[in-house]
Amino acid sequence: MLPDLTQYLWIAWLVLALIFVIVELLTLEFTFLMLAGGTLIGGLGTNLLSAPWWLQVAAAAAVSALLLFTIRPLLLRALRRSSQHIPTNVDALAGLGARVLVPFVDGAGAVKLDNGETWTARLVDDRADVPVGSRLVVRAVRGATVEVTSPAPDTKENARG
Repeated sequence: MLPDLTQYLWIAWLVLALIFVIVELLTLEFTFLMLAGGTLIGGLGTNLLSAPWWLQVAAAAAVSALLLFTIRPLLLRALRRSSQHIPTNVDALAGLGARVLVPFVDGAGAVKLDNGETWTARLVDDRADVPVGSRLVVRAVRGATVEVTSPAPDTKENARG
């Protein structure tokens, strides 16, 4: 009297794969994508070949495990290799050129960076004879102060300044 529910098992495999894809979109770690692939290839694939339900579950688990341990590490390695570290914000200021705005007194003064920002500066090499308009290079950022030093003699900074 009751219908055989195993004839509708293909719908369950599709719904499970869709759930895995949605969860993957939220996590972005390729884990649930591999489970969705195992569900579609193993579960739905064997269902279309009229395999019994227990064989469908076993095939889905086997294909998912195979994808998790073979394809996922390759995808993660390729993803990490293509994303190089690009310094931003304060990290990007080191090595930037600067021009002296306010004369340095006791090693403290003000500079205008090449990106247009004006910063309080501290001389690293403690030369008190840095005239206004001289070119310097940012060595580090300490709070709201940049540490500056004279540019190396063979850099392009001296050619421009």
